[in-house]
Amino acid sequence: MTPIQNSSIISISPEVMGGTPVFSGTRVPVQTLFDYLKAGETIDDFLDGFPTVSKEQIVALLGELENQFVETSA
Repeated sequence: MTPIQNSSIISISPEVMGGTPVFSGTRVPVQTLFDYLKAGETIDDFLDGFPTVSKEQIVALLGELENQFVETSA
């Protein structure tokens, strides 16, 4: 299993947002995506609000989370 932190998907650094996990190359916390989704917003709504995050990053994040879920469920 490949860790998704400090990758092309997620970065964690004390110098960026105090170590909050953010989408790599941005200052956008990953938690913000989950907050949008919990509120009933779409991924496209999120991307409209945070254009520095790419759809590819979101798809990769969800794919990695899926893989981790499937691996721990097997």
